[in-house]
Amino acid sequence: MARRPRLNLAGVPQHVVQRGNNRQVCFYIDQDYAVYLDKLKEYSCRYKVAVHAFVLMTNHVHLLVTPTTPLGVSQMMQALGRYYVRYINVTHGRSGTLWEGRYKSSLVDSEHYLLLVSRYIELNPVRANMVAHPAEYPWSSYQHNALDKYIELLTAHPLYLALGTDVTSRKAAYQALFKAQIPDYSLKQIREALQKTWVLGDSRFKQQIEQQLGCALPKQLQHGGDRKSQRFREVKTSTTLTP
Repeated sequence: MARRPRLNLAGVPQHVVQRGNNRQVCFYIDQDYAVYLDKLKEYSCRYKVAVHAFVLMTNHVHLLVTPTTPLGVSQMMQALGRYYVRYINVTHGRSGTLWEGRYKSSLVDSEHYLLLVSRYIELNPVRANMVAHPAEYPWSSYQHNALDKYIELLTAHPLYLALGTDVTSRKAAYQALFKAQIPDYSLKQIREALQKTWVLGDSRFKQQIEQQLGCALPKQLQHGGDRKSQRFREVKTSTTLTP
């Protein structure tokens, strides 16, 4: 089966996931996490990619980024992946591949989904039952976006900055977003967009992407619709309605 083409556009955020081969461990000790973040900072600067959110799980990585060039994300991930594999193999006396093929990514509609994806990323350790709250997990951007830890790697997206007039109010507003659970239909949309390398956004956003690409999106990339229509379909077909 032919690979789906990547959708790369300058100025459009991407949700990126890279997994360990056969879901094997990618991070063994604290130093590994620190090295990955250090090189992510180096290569994101080199290839002009703004990093807004991240989480380093034991066997995979989530990133929310915005490139300033069409190939920025691909160049960053290739350089980072190669360096980190060499580092792991030398440090831990292993050989062979580390990553599960190519990374997966989806274009993200900033207006409707960017902060949702940021929450999705930082809540990964909670969904994995590793911690009870994202504040307890040390290897995610929640430490910077919501708490008092400064992480030089990160660049605030304008939508994050719009949450408050100063740092304190902004962090408080961001923390408040985590009081509500992410609906199941939104989780499904985020995961499908990643798995199938398509667009996470409403119909207007998809039309904008088509205009920028200069061609129509494949049908599989148009599947799903916006959150309201998705929710309507789920409620309509459900046998039990919940408040």
